[in-house]
Amino acid sequence: MIDKDIFEDLFVLEMANNHLGSVERGLKIIQEFSQIVRFNNVRASIKLQFRDVEHFVHKNFLDRSDLRYVKKTLDTRLSDEQYATLVKAIRQAGCIATATPFDERSVDLCVELGLPILKIASSDLNDWLLLEKIAKTKKPVMVSTGGSSLKDMDDIVTFFANRSIPLAINHCVSIYPSEDSELEINQIDFLRNRYPLNTIGYSTHECTDWANSMMIAYAKGARSFERHVDINSDGVKVSPYCSLPHQIDEWFKAFHKAKEMCGAPGTQKRMPPKKEIEYLDALVRGVYAKEDLQEGHSLTDEDVYLAIPLQKGQLSCRELMSGEMLLRAVKKDQAIHIDDIDSPYAQIPSLRKTICDRGLDVS
Repeated sequence: MIDKDIFEDLFVLEMANNHLGSVERGLKIIQEFSQIVRFNNVRASIKLQFRDVEHFVHKNFLDRSDLRYVKKTLDTRLSDEQYATLVKAIRQAGCIATATPFDERSVDLCVELGLPILKIASSDLNDWLLLEKIAKTKKPVMVSTGGSSLKDMDDIVTFFANRSIPLAINHCVSIYPSEDSELEINQIDFLRNRYPLNTIGYSTHECTDWANSMMIAYAKGARSFERHVDINSDGVKVSPYCSLPHQIDEWFKAFHKAKEMCGAPGTQKRMPPKKEIEYLDALVRGVYAKEDLQEGHSLTDEDVYLAIPLQKGQLSCRELMSGEMLLRAVKKDQAIHIDDIDSPYAQIPSLRKTICDRGLDVS
């Protein structure tokens, strides 16, 4: 069985290229968000993006500043040593360092830096050369499903399952930013039903809400969560799909509230708390004698009636059985107690204790 617990309640804070090619800015992002992580007592990763820039962009297009993706890739490049500095800082801050490798050499860098989890971007979900390289590391993998076909999703799940590599599947809408009407959170239901052996997560780029979507996603069964993060500093405009520290704080708090409200796992019957049991016990009818009943009398349904309140040690409607013999006389309208009858309930210590401890104390 593939161990998927590594993804359970894991938050991925996607730094992406928001370091802007500056180690100092990257360290600021790590410092600010790691404080929010510690304050909210959650398990979080700060994720980087690795690209072998010299080969990732074709040499004939290195001067094409009109191509946004090319320009951003070139403007935000960092060396392996600079990435190593950020990875070290992430670990020292108490977070898990992870990365999305966009090419084969970047996978090698992930291994060299000892990253425990790798991420596959939605755009690379069917890049089989890259997937083969990632699979050879045997590291757990997270994948986002934005814009993917059902066949692509089935293929990648089968691919990693056949290699016994843990895979988390993130519902994702690759619209930057996403409006509330574009979130399609019901897809979490679809993914959980189709891939029951995988952890299902929620990777989001929404720009208007940091609480409701989290609570809905958690209630639907998402157990890993991802957002892009940035800081408001250096006069740099923050992209609308990125979350600031105070918004991530709200996001974490919504998670804790959702977990509190959802309660026990949906795979097992919850255990009712004592105060709930006591409340319901107060509504249960107790057994009372209709007439004076003599010692040795064999009880029938016609000998008793049911009414509230239930008293301590009194038989309730739950335990009433015909044919039980009275061990002592009971007067009309008196409660019939567990010690008044020859009952199997009186012979089992745990059941006897339950009956004697519940109900109204009239002594």
